[in-house]
Amino acid sequence: MHNLNMHKVGLAFGGLLGLVHLVWALMVLVNLAKPFMDWIFGLHFMNFQYSINQFSFGNALLLVIVTAVIGYIMGYVFAWIWNLAHSSAHNE
Repeated sequence: MHNLNMHKVGLAFGGLLGLVHLVWALMVLVNLAKPFMDWIFGLHFMNFQYSINQFSFGNALLLVIVTAVIGYIMGYVFAWIWNLAHSSAHNE
């Protein structure tokens, strides 16, 4: 097994999480978020009383940035642990 590039894995995870949350923000913008969540909850046999707040560009931007940064950190740490596990496996 070869080592993972921690920066590239961080970018991939960060990009994925940021993209997922960008899609969510766009769903809020076009009023598809509540029907989607109602469908997802229904698949899980759940029914909640909740509301989706009005779209805010500032909140949407912050959501995408924060989740992308968290995703980068998660990917970086994942690759670090992967490399650590595989380097110690080769030393045995």
